[in-house]
Amino acid sequence: MTYGDFGEPEIPHDLFECALFLRNNIIDLTTQGGSEAEYKLARRRLLEDPASKRLLPSFVRFSNNAASVQSALSSVASGSGSWAMRRGHVTDAFIPLLTFLEAGGGAADATITDGLDVYDAPAVQAFWAKALERRTTDPDGAVTAASTLLEEVCKHIIEDSGAEWEAKWNVPKLYSETAKILKLAPSQHQEEVFKMILGNCQSVVQSIGSLRNKGGDAHAGGRSRVPFKPRHAALTVNLAGSMALFLIETWHARVEEQRISNH
Repeated sequence: MTYGDFGEPEIPHDLFECALFLRNNIIDLTTQGGSEAEYKLARRRLLEDPASKRLLPSFVRFSNNAASVQSALSSVASGSGSWAMRRGHVTDAFIPLLTFLEAGGGAADATITDGLDVYDAPAVQAFWAKALERRTTDPDGAVTAASTLLEEVCKHIIEDSGAEWEAKWNVPKLYSETAKILKLAPSQHQEEVFKMILGNCQSVVQSIGSLRNKGGDAHAGGRSRVPFKPRHAALTVNLAGSMALFLIETWHARVEEQRISNH
């Protein structure tokens, strides 16, 4: 074990290396090895990064010391051969986080994550986390989660505005109604540049909804199913996250405008 200038164990600064370090330390902890000090520091570093925090295995997020994580993992298996099973469980549980970090996930995801966290809607955060987690390992599932994220955001904003949505509405229809509430519909603007930008936003949402029907895992696709690649999923998730954040920030701005005008 190496120590820094202040007597604390040295923890890799790079988040990917830190996640590997934590995973290996946890595997050692399952056999009464490992270091509690290193576990705490590596866990804390990853918890401080919003995107990494969401992808940390639950047994890490809810275990703040070695005893807690050992207890959580003891429920995975016991008896003969249990060490190998616990090791496999830890290895599998870290795949989403390591895949995400290895692919370069970071600043943009964290910005969207922070923005969505401000909105009091657990379902929105849940679908965003699912979309991030599945981008590389389950592209079809990531596309479905990205579309559902937009669906949830639109439904929440419609409800919060005092209006109602109908169960038969698809994602483009939900977005259309949300855009009217937020004054984001192209027809509500005179400037051509704004009409063009808002029209493109509308097209992005419509395309994401179409992708979900064509190749996502929400419906059976038959022979026409399009097998998405991780790069397709990454683009879809990033676009959906940006649009969701734009809608939420606009909603907050409209609420603030209304508050000021009432005073």
